[in-house]
Amino acid sequence: MEIRQVKEHKKRYLPLLLLADEQEDMIDRYLERGTIYVLEDGGVRAQCVVTDEGGGVLELKSLAVGPEFQGRGYGKALVRFIAETYRDRYHTLQVGTGDSPLTVPFYEKCGFTRSHVVKNFFTDHYDHPIFEGGVQLTDMVYLRRQLQ
Repeated sequence: MEIRQVKEHKKRYLPLLLLADEQEDMIDRYLERGTIYVLEDGGVRAQCVVTDEGGGVLELKSLAVGPEFQGRGYGKALVRFIAETYRDRYHTLQVGTGDSPLTVPFYEKCGFTRSHVVKNFFTDHYDHPIFEGGVQLTDMVYLRRQLQ
């Protein structure tokens, strides 16, 4: 297993990016200013994008594992890699996600705790309803993890 940074042609990972954020113009808001990493294990299995949000906060904007590779620890490996790579430069790693029974427990298992909520984020910023785990996403839930 290898995790590497992608420095150019970031959009070639669009199919994986769309698993984590299913509207391309929303991805476009952070992709170029973010740093993308891919996890390879006999091919690309997962990706994540991180952005500097200022004030010592790093945000995990996109984390996705190919559906056929989920449950194998790739997502946790990426979170662990990001935490280790950035712990000397940032004090907090945060992630915003829908209040979903699939994603929130994953992040909590990775050491994140709930921070705050942005009401109606998904209904205000997406051009279609977003469903995950049978639940329509409305609010953005932010979770944080201390890095230092």
